[in-house]
Amino acid sequence: MHPRIAAVTVLEPYRVHLRFADGSEGTVDLGPRVKGRGGVFTALQDPAFFARVVVDPEAGTIVWPNGVDLDPDVLFEAAHGVTGAVGA
Repeated sequence: MHPRIAAVTVLEPYRVHLRFADGSEGTVDLGPRVKGRGGVFTALQDPAFFARVVVDPEAGTIVWPNGVDLDPDVLFEAAHGVTGAVGA
């Protein structure tokens, strides 16, 4: 599996709706991945900064201005309700 993200929409702090290159879509709550974490994730705890997420077309995933990106395979699984995936 090598799903790639084609579009991202921020729904509310920590929740994103993702459209994948295969045409499928899903919503992921990234709160468990972001809240309470330090380091590079600290900036993402600010809703205004979190909302600056964009799709990196080369990597096929989402990325923030501070360089944080997330594994598109994990995001695909979470968006499609695969048990054990982040935000699922």
